[in-house]
Amino acid sequence: MHTGNYTKVRKVLWLILMANIGVAAIKIVIGYISGSNSLMADGFHSLTDGSSNVIGLIGIHFASKPHDEDHPYGHKKFETLAGFLISVMLFILAARIIAGAIMGFVIPSVPIVTDESIIAVIGTLMANLFISRYEHAQGEKLNSTILISDSLHTRSDVFISAGVLFTLISIRIGLPPVIDSVASLVVSGFVIHAAVEIFRDTCGVLLDKAMVDSERISKIIMEFEQVKGVHNIRSRGCSNEIFIDLHILIDPDTSIEDSHLLMHQIEKRVYNELYTPLQMSIHMEPFYEGRKHLDF
Repeated sequence: MHTGNYTKVRKVLWLILMANIGVAAIKIVIGYISGSNSLMADGFHSLTDGSSNVIGLIGIHFASKPHDEDHPYGHKKFETLAGFLISVMLFILAARIIAGAIMGFVIPSVPIVTDESIIAVIGTLMANLFISRYEHAQGEKLNSTILISDSLHTRSDVFISAGVLFTLISIRIGLPPVIDSVASLVVSGFVIHAAVEIFRDTCGVLLDKAMVDSERISKIIMEFEQVKGVHNIRSRGCSNEIFIDLHILIDPDTSIEDSHLLMHQIEKRVYNELYTPLQMSIHMEPFYEGRKHLDF
């Protein structure tokens, strides 16, 4: 990611942090006054949204550092690591919601439903929906893993708010208070789903999962007339930078200058096809008709 993009991501995270703190304060206060456990849980979840923003800011701070002698590939994975920590926070949050729901089955509490509490939940739900969509759009625009991960975290808050709204309306029309716990269990499922989604995506990057289909790379490179074969294609990295290394077979009489030019042409062609910042390492091998290539 370009240094300027890190600055923009940092600004978005600060903006979202302030919004989440404001939304959380409203939910917690109204939840405490009305005695709604689900509304208070929703408020504390909004605080964890703020915590995830802080983690994101820390991750971006380190990810934006330039490469150095100890980190020749840069520090970009700090952003991915921050996203991974957000998924862990969501798993913990889901466990807390489930525990609270179970307690609600054992000792049900009847929340005081007021017009103010319903209006507050609707308002915060709409706010969270806007925040989530805005952050996700900025994440795609800036090619930021942390913004996309954090937007999924905020999106889970939308489901929680919807569950709280359902609970308050259900209590208002006369359903038993146990509906609060039932709604909390349903909401925990959405939180776990968001956690799994972030966990899967971030782990793929941290564990160097292949970022590009090898067949696609092979097809692009074989379009060059000078290339007689390609193998040992590997890729890794993240959405804002991909590293690719491979072996190609070329005529043994090709000069060093022509080979060098060919490598630059291949890298440019692959970049134009993927349209993602990338670094390629190409190992040249001589091609002899009827002889197998060397794998080393």
